[in-house]
Amino acid sequence: MAEIIRMPRLSDTMEEGVIVGWLKNEGDDIEPGDILAEVETDKATMELESYHEGTLLHIGVKEGAVPVNGVLAVIGEKGEDFQAQLDAELAKDASNEASADVPVEEVVATASASEAEVQTAQVESSSANGQDRIKASPLAKSMAADAGIDLARLQGSGDGGRIVKRDVTEAINKGGSTVGTEAFIATPGVSTSEPVSQMRKVIARRLSESKFSAPHFYVTVEIDMDNAIASRKQMNEDAPPKISFNDLVVKASAAALRKHPAINASWSSDSITYHGDVHIGVAVAVDDGLMVPVIQHADQKSLAQIGAEVREKAGRARERKLQPDEMQGNTFTISNLGMFDVDEFTAIINPPDACILAVGSIVQKPVVRNGEIVVGNTMKVTLSSDHRIVDGATAAQFLQTLRRYLEHPVKMLI
Repeated sequence: MAEIIRMPRLSDTMEEGVIVGWLKNEGDDIEPGDILAEVETDKATMELESYHEGTLLHIGVKEGAVPVNGVLAVIGEKGEDFQAQLDAELAKDASNEASADVPVEEVVATASASEAEVQTAQVESSSANGQDRIKASPLAKSMAADAGIDLARLQGSGDGGRIVKRDVTEAINKGGSTVGTEAFIATPGVSTSEPVSQMRKVIARRLSESKFSAPHFYVTVEIDMDNAIASRKQMNEDAPPKISFNDLVVKASAAALRKHPAINASWSSDSITYHGDVHIGVAVAVDDGLMVPVIQHADQKSLAQIGAEVREKAGRARERKLQPDEMQGNTFTISNLGMFDVDEFTAIINPPDACILAVGSIVQKPVVRNGEIVVGNTMKVTLSSDHRIVDGATAAQFLQTLRRYLEHPVKMLI
């Protein structure tokens, strides 16, 4: 009997995937482990692997959005009559969808695409402006990104016009970068619209759910960073890799969470979970969105270990190479905009966390010490808290502990 291939759930927040391109064609022989297609999820572009042996008899969706568990393809024996089986599966899916008694958000996530969604998928699959929509091998995409090659301008020589390594190599040899600036410069009087990526869809949904379901409140403190600056300078004299101020914030937050377990918590409809482990998500800005790699057991790691892990995961996040399990399990999140000269801001809680810490830049300013005005270095941090879990006094006490650790860094190392 033929095997029906369905869209797998490739991340915990995935509700649909976008078929970027098929690497196999109908009629091709398939072995277990063969890569059938490239699928863009809300977090990364991933490869769809086959676990079956046979012939690729049918491709249901050439390109575009497919809900999780939606039918993608059929693999079976060459010449096998699969149509009745496929029709039965599609009819069963339609029946289950119509009769399922689930919350509205789940229905939206699994229902067949509406006319507007179909149009969006068609725009996405036909767009020549986004390289993620172009049929190209992962190696070709990586080479093009490194060399500044616009894949939309290349003619693929692979199967079905797919761009492969030799196409990018040839473009580089012919004259290097072919990226045009017109995609990045607004034309006066001309408005354009871009299809919403899977990542942006999930960001919009999750943060809307967080903002409008969790009653946020905000507490801000200003921290004297003179000792942190001096301590970091001493550490970096002998400690490769170098320690960043963000590493200090992650370490101090992890230590403070150990003393304030009410902050290291999550809300569910009928219970509050106080986590026994401290797993800190670190927000990383990427093209078209935000990714949050998680530093597991951050309270048990040294500053050097935290620094190395943050840099390594942030680098892979920007390349969309993080695996889904590296962005799960967070119990607390840190968002740092200090490198953009932002003095102070508030952040939306990253579900399922109870809190998120927004970190501003270190500012040199006049401060009063021992009754005298001197030049000091200060940093503002704002804790956004879910009032269903955390009260104002609890948030303030956590920030007092965090401030104590950052103003006296040696204390967080004890």
